[in-house]
Amino acid sequence: MPHSPLSLPAPAKLNLFLHICGRRQDGYHNLQTVFQFLTLSDTLHFYPADDAAILLQPSMPGIDDNDNLIVRAAKALQKITGSTQGARISIDKRLPMGAGIGGGSSNAATTLLALNKLWRLDLARHELADIGRSLGADVPIFIHGHSAWAEGIGEKLTDINPPENWYLLLIPPCHVSTAAIFSHPQLTRNSKMMKIPAFLEQGKARQFRNDCETLVRQLYPEVDKAFQALSTIAEARMTGTGACVFAAFDTRQQAEEAGQRMPAGLQCIVSQGSNISPLHQALRSTD
Repeated sequence: MPHSPLSLPAPAKLNLFLHICGRRQDGYHNLQTVFQFLTLSDTLHFYPADDAAILLQPSMPGIDDNDNLIVRAAKALQKITGSTQGARISIDKRLPMGAGIGGGSSNAATTLLALNKLWRLDLARHELADIGRSLGADVPIFIHGHSAWAEGIGEKLTDINPPENWYLLLIPPCHVSTAAIFSHPQLTRNSKMMKIPAFLEQGKARQFRNDCETLVRQLYPEVDKAFQALSTIAEARMTGTGACVFAAFDTRQQAEEAGQRMPAGLQCIVSQGSNISPLHQALRSTD
């Protein structure tokens, strides 16, 4: 590989709450949620290529390259723009898969933003978000780059600035299927619409919850075990459709001490919330 790659983070996200406010005729659900980024991230390295090939080296275990959102994002960008440029891409993987913290979607967004810059395509951010939406509902928030109140299927974004708490994340040893949860007949789908000021004033109130939580805890005992363990010392919440369970703390030390009290066998990660995406902070430093 050539030297001097463009190296950028692909940060994690949390859903600070998740309400499902009805099912649409197209099968998708109308949601309300708040996305906040974390300083925890994968790192992707992009090397220019002499041809149009998109190569992920090495491949990620258990995922065919053609199914990987990194490769799919790069090829979608080529198709939309007609670009004949290629790239060699590698990844330092830190975000656990299937945890609901946005690993694959974040990888896709970082790929779109990085190759837009590397290939000098000059697409506007909203154009990249449109491409990203075809890859996954969470991709646009990572392209947007600011913590946001989200509605619709997650594409209608309003910037907000929740507290940048320290978080303890518990990663149970299971993979939750988002498709299975959203298609399950027992999923709550009738939450009433809420307002942004109510969240900012009472963000920790139980009126803001995760509508997937009860069902996921019933179907995945590992998630329920993590939830119960964390609930003994803090207000436990679940992000997205799981499996990650988290709690907010005022300081890093408090979060780390809480992690030391968790049962053996649970992966514990401490990270801070960030209302400006670490990806966008890194992009600004490359300008």
